[in-house]
Amino acid sequence: MIVFRLIGESFRFAWDALRQNKLRTALSLLGITIGIFIIIAVFTGVDTMRNKIQSSVDKLGSNTLFVQKWPWIFDSNFPWWKYINRPQPSLRDYTNLKNRLESVDGICFEASASNRTIKYRSSSVEGASLNAATQEYDKTWSLEFQDGRYFTDNEGKSGSPVCILGADIADGLFSGDNPLGKQIKVMGRRVTVVGIFKKEGEDMMGMSQDKNVLIPLNLAKGMFDIEDERYGPQVTVRGKDNVTLEEVESELKGQMRSTRRLKPGEEDNFSLNKTTMLSNQLDIMFGVIKVAGWIIGGFSILVGGFGIANIMFVSVKERTNIIGIQKSLGAKNYFILLQFIFESVALCIMGGLLGLGLVYIITLIITYGADVEVVLYFSNIALGIGVSVVIGLISGFWPAYAASKLDPVEAIRS
Repeated sequence: MIVFRLIGESFRFAWDALRQNKLRTALSLLGITIGIFIIIAVFTGVDTMRNKIQSSVDKLGSNTLFVQKWPWIFDSNFPWWKYINRPQPSLRDYTNLKNRLESVDGICFEASASNRTIKYRSSSVEGASLNAATQEYDKTWSLEFQDGRYFTDNEGKSGSPVCILGADIADGLFSGDNPLGKQIKVMGRRVTVVGIFKKEGEDMMGMSQDKNVLIPLNLAKGMFDIEDERYGPQVTVRGKDNVTLEEVESELKGQMRSTRRLKPGEEDNFSLNKTTMLSNQLDIMFGVIKVAGWIIGGFSILVGGFGIANIMFVSVKERTNIIGIQKSLGAKNYFILLQFIFESVALCIMGGLLGLGLVYIITLIITYGADVEVVLYFSNIALGIGVSVVIGLISGFWPAYAASKLDPVEAIRS
């Protein structure tokens, strides 16, 4: 009970100091407020963007590998002249891998013709991506349907003129009418709509089916050269859930080297890309931004800490006679020490809460004004309050220690 009473009295002293010396206290808290605001604003922006990008990356699949000509991540010594002479992934690569790989759930060959115009009668949609894939596309990607179905095995093998539309393409062509069973025109060919992908919305990396049209690969062979570099051919491999990504990658690499007939010690002429490569780069990039936030906000917090220490020394000076009376009535040194430390912490928490409040207001303005969802996570709120408490402890310790060591007789006489 004594501890709770001590805490209550300390907050009351802090509130009295704030109320009686409004300008002095406000100026002292300004540094803490600005510092917490900068740090938490940077962390909130970074975490929001990081999570949005990561959710886009996760659509690729955590246990999925992509056999491609070019690597996703380049270092400073990137030998482009080596990579440019590499062969593109081919149907032969796909066929050999499909027959040999054992630790995979699905493997498919894909090619994409971007920026195409899709037509239906007098309606048209520009800027669509025409994706062509083998039948196992639904096993390597997580597909959700708003209406209709996926290709049948016979449609995929025979290259039937069928397609699956993204939600934006369907809305643009049919304006709310049912597209199923209707024929659209793609690259001069008429194809029948058999399915509609569920609307996903825009994401940070453009990983969305909304503006895509999916057709069987055997149909696409008569429309464009699926192995040409312009159409980005790739082999997508999804490993089994009970097999680690490293094991799948090791098997895939060995089989690709065998398929390409590479000798021992000879460099790979293909790239195996995976989502962890992107995640690691994101961690590095956003880690640097967070460090910059700490540095910029840290200087402001440092100035605020000196301001809090100054106001606490003034507070001790103003209440020296009260300290003497408390000691003469039996107050222990630790009681005086904790009283002023609690007061310092209370002042810093006030500054921290003001900074958090400003961040929250800005998140609301951006979310509802710019239609970009920004989230102030609980971890950042806890961080802001935690930093405020630490600064309060550090800034208030020496003034509180000086107050606890005052001689009661000299303190009363002052």
